[in-house]
Amino acid sequence: MALATRLNRILKQHQSTVSVLPFRNPNQGLFLAHGENLSPHVSQVPALLSSTRSFLDFYKLGNKKAIEEERARLKDEMTRGYFMDMKEYGIHGGKVAAANKTLIPAVAAMKFPVLAVTYPSGKTFKLPVTSNSNEVQTESSTVPKASLVCLSFRASSKDMIDSWRTPFLESFSNSKDVHFYEVSFIDKWLLCLSPVKYLLLRVLRNPKNNESTALQTQNAYSFGNHYYFRKQLRILNLLTGYVFLLDKCGRIRWQGVGKPTPEEVSSLLSCTSLLLEAQ
Repeated sequence: MALATRLNRILKQHQSTVSVLPFRNPNQGLFLAHGENLSPHVSQVPALLSSTRSFLDFYKLGNKKAIEEERARLKDEMTRGYFMDMKEYGIHGGKVAAANKTLIPAVAAMKFPVLAVTYPSGKTFKLPVTSNSNEVQTESSTVPKASLVCLSFRASSKDMIDSWRTPFLESFSNSKDVHFYEVSFIDKWLLCLSPVKYLLLRVLRNPKNNESTALQTQNAYSFGNHYYFRKQLRILNLLTGYVFLLDKCGRIRWQGVGKPTPEEVSSLLSCTSLLLEAQ
């Protein structure tokens, strides 16, 4: 009897111990035998991990497209390179194409891409200047009927731009409906840093704007990488100069490149006159 009593006591102690031990329910997390939930948030961990993983996958997917675009850009720029530009420049002297002979019809003309530029004074604005631009809203009540925008990416194109600039300013110096912009591109990362950029603009604060003419002439600078801007305009060789004649809607109605021939200068002047005569 004593042995049976001891066995019953041991069995009861074992049952009481088991009654307070937790067991894992795969659907509800960690619970006690009598139903008390010790860790209600544990069951949410798989869902949380799943949602986090989905977000990370989406983030990687978004970045993957940007990475591919950046790779394509680098490959394109490395394929061209400075030496390719030099080789072409040695062949044609920067005359990569002939200028238009007549105005491009308005329905077929493409819009000049929006370009942020900075004056030597530090003021920034965007080209082209149209009726919707801040430049017109803040400084002028009229939109230029014609604007000549000259783009220079390297110092080698400076003389080319001047060869377009001089006859253009001489012909339309008395016109208030014509604007002239000479934009120099600065893509060196060091020169684009704010302190260096500020000092550089101070050095450049005396542009050739002291001509007493009715025609508005502006020298401006554009900082940073301009790959996609150049791509829209199909600009490949950076050693040459590019000129674009825009109408009042910011459309490219005529364009030239390199150093002009007398015929090309005559074409630019006549096309500008046609834009001025248009209503």
